Amino acid sequence: MPRRKAADRTGPVKTRSRNGCQECRASRVRCDTKKPICTRCWEKGLTCSTNLVLKWESEFVSRGAAFGRAGVWNKAKSDGSTSGVASPYSTGLSPDELRQWCLLPQIQQWAFINSGVGTYENPNDVDVVSNEQNEVSLVFRNVSSNPALMTTVRHNPMPALSLFPQASQVGHADLLDYYLQQVCPRTSASSTMSSPFASVILPFSVSASPTLFKAIQALGACHRARADPSYARVSLRLKSETLRDLRRRLSHEGSSMCSADPEVLVIMMMLCLYEIADKCDQQWVIHLKGAKDLIKLRRQRALAFPEESSALEPASAFAEHFFAFQDVMGRTACAKEVSFGSDYWKADDRSIDLWMGCSPELVSILSTITDMSRARRHLDSDSARDTFYHEAKSVQHQLEHLVQEVGGDGDEDDALASAAEAKRLAALLYLHCGLYGANPTTPVVIEYVHQILRLVSEQLDRGSLASVTWPLFVAAVELDPSHDELWSSPDGTVSGRSIILHALAAMVESTISNIARTRAVIVQVWQARDQDLLKAPQMKGLNDWEWYVVPVSDAMSLA
Repeated sequence: MPRRKAADRTGPVKTRSRNGCQECRASRVRCDTKKPICTRCWEKGLTCSTNLVLKWESEFVSRGAAFGRAGVWNKAKSDGSTSGVASPYSTGLSPDELRQWCLLPQIQQWAFINSGVGTYENPNDVDVVSNEQNEVSLVFRNVSSNPALMTTVRHNPMPALSLFPQASQVGHADLLDYYLQQVCPRTSASSTMSSPFASVILPFSVSASPTLFKAIQALGACHRARADPSYARVSLRLKSETLRDLRRRLSHEGSSMCSADPEVLVIMMMLCLYEIADKCDQQWVIHLKGAKDLIKLRRQRALAFPEESSALEPASAFAEHFFAFQDVMGRTACAKEVSFGSDYWKADDRSIDLWMGCSPELVSILSTITDMSRARRHLDSDSARDTFYHEAKSVQHQLEHLVQEVGGDGDEDDALASAAEAKRLAALLYLHCGLYGANPTTPVVIEYVHQILRLVSEQLDRGSLASVTWPLFVAAVELDPSHDELWSSPDGTVSGRSIILHALAAMVESTISNIARTRAVIVQVWQARDQDLLKAPQMKGLNDWEWYVVPVSDAMSLA
């Protein structure tokens, strides 16, 4: 019996449901699409699923089946001529001959960047926790692959020092040895000279109270907890006891009397460094502000009683420079108001400081650049702008001709000299971005980023990455995402982001800084730049540094 024509049929036309479940589609039965389970699956006790099923062309080709409508419908004539779309099999080639293979790129552990909805919903929130987890998973891989770093990784300290009997009153005397052997070497880039945290602080501690030893041991335990989490509780207890003793002393003696005692300032320095190594949040800034008030009181007392004043002994001078340097380097990122003025630096001193990894003159210039970048926002006349750019050119000329000197016994200290040069180049890069409004596509910025990362790469090969946190940060946030390739090597093209992330992973072991915080901010800036590749942002009068870096860099320690 012939089939009825469409015009002769009666009743509703049955159509296939686009939203039918997989069971009904496989059985070629119309699904009523009831939720959460269709009628047919409910009656037969089947699993009703409407999940999307991906079909791969290679699977169909291997079976000799057509993929979708490809090669099925065509208007090819029997004589080989075509009046429509030709089948892919009409060429006479086999599927293997038609297939084209593409080389897969090498995927490393940091093919990430934009990884979640939070990146778009809260662009200024820095995820330190995930970056800290990335550090932990990468650090041992990088240490094991770089023999130069193996020499600094020692987690079996020698027996307790006998020079400090006060340490036995606190307990955990091994932490004092850990501080000397593991923490102090990580605070200086020098390969020939001892860090001031050892050469200045330890001699001062010979006659110190148990409170200072608690602070030193708390810092040692905090750093040791990175490799051995059991020390986390010890570090927290020692820090709490140090804070309790310090509060009691400030309450009983008063701030004015305590400001004259250098031990109080050294204790606060250790607590500040503890908070930086631990979480690098607002807590270390509290210690910095407290130290600023004590230093101010000491200076006021020296003016009121000149007969009592005397030259600062080494521990007090080092503590003052510690806090002032932290303030200068942190302000470069967040552009906050100055806490420690320019009178802490000798503007003509070009000798490289072991702790700072650069000269006091360079630090003084950095403080000036940050102050000028803040003043740039309020220029309201052509004459003011002309004066501003004249001053900027003068500072630029001073930086370009700055020659930093390695003094003392470190004339052949290449690591220290390299770290100081990286900071000088980073200062020039920071000047162009903060004062001239340069951005990652500016040729001079590209050149300075390449020079800095080459020095960092050399330091990475050398196994010495102390004192390069700030130059690495500046180069990272100003790296052009569209031109990430830096130079060629026998192994292929060297990627800027790859060098930066390798260095950050290695710095977890070679420094005491909180690299998780630094890495999180860098990744946040990269995410923002990646999102803006297709559409340029409306910066509303802000320069590139103020738009991308400043909003996510509060309370950073880059010293």
